Amino acid sequence: MTEIQKQAVALFKEGFSCSQAVFAAYAPEMGIDREKSLKLSQAFGGGMAHMGMTCGAVTGAFLVIGLKHGRTRADDQPARDKTYALMKEFVQFFREKFCKIGCRELIGIDLDNPEEVEKAKSGGVFENQCTEFVSTAALWLENNL
Repeated sequence: MTEIQKQAVALFKEGFSCSQAVFAAYAPEMGIDREKSLKLSQAFGGGMAHMGMTCGAVTGAFLVIGLKHGRTRADDQPARDKTYALMKEFVQFFREKFCKIGCRELIGIDLDNPEEVEKAKSGGVFENQCTEFVSTAALWLENNL
């Protein structure tokens, strides 16, 4: 496991969401401090505010890609195109590895249902599956940015 993967996994195990773990592991090297990076990425946890939509590891990776390559001028089409291309490449990779990118589809639980969350915790869903999503996203970013 690489250093950046270890950082992302450690953040996740510390209790931060997948999106926070992925984004905060990369943010300092791109000029965003830990506190700000955690705040920026927090709303994307649990498939966007526990709604089960896009996995936080994916949205965290999107934030990293955007921060690294996103456009800052409306007429900067090359930056826009590169950002979108990398995001699509990441999603294709993630889907090939895990078949899906939706949080609820990936882990099979409703994060707004306390009973399902407890069942997932006792079944090791977060410890095993989500840790793998975070680690995989961090490694892809390291290898492709």
